[in-house]
Amino acid sequence: MTADPMPPSDGEVPDWLVPPPGGFQADDLDRMPNLPRHTELIDGSLVLVSPQAMFHMLVIRFLEQELGGQVPEDLAVGREMTVTLGRRQRPKPDLLILRVDSIVDLAQTTFKPTDVVLVVEVVSPDSVERDRIRKPQLYAEAGIPHLWRVESADGHAVVYVYELDPATGKYVLTGIHHDRLRLTVPFGIDLDLTQATRLKPPRG
Repeated sequence: MTADPMPPSDGEVPDWLVPPPGGFQADDLDRMPNLPRHTELIDGSLVLVSPQAMFHMLVIRFLEQELGGQVPEDLAVGREMTVTLGRRQRPKPDLLILRVDSIVDLAQTTFKPTDVVLVVEVVSPDSVERDRIRKPQLYAEAGIPHLWRVESADGHAVVYVYELDPATGKYVLTGIHHDRLRLTVPFGIDLDLTQATRLKPPRG
């Protein structure tokens, strides 16, 4: 695939947006020029992310900071990094908890599902179906043990916590958390969700 050096005129589709026969593959995301920053690959199709609301930004920032201070030494927090689940599947969770030994260098752009302990998706208006249905299916099929889905309830963060059932290979809802999130898996976690959408969460 080659990029058109000139911007497309009205009504034209850039060459890099035209899928090859059978759809795009996971490795294409590393080779395609001019690819928007938060693009992911679902079922061989590119998913381009629309501008995000303040809720989305604030919740991701809160979770990244709080989880970053609570993860054990053998785990790390990743933000908006892709996970290569298969030839046609390379989603980009909003946050993920990674095994430290899976980080090979600073140029790394993606991880394997066996590298990932937890994926977090913060639902936006344009991602409801993907975040509630398709992406959980893909993460479960890949064997990622933990999934959180975060939704807005009148501007407040509500976290739906799922754990993979090894007997069925599907996620089971283990809790819906409104004001406080306390868990012992995948590690000890204690989050004050009332602070998740504050512009300046209190320190200490």
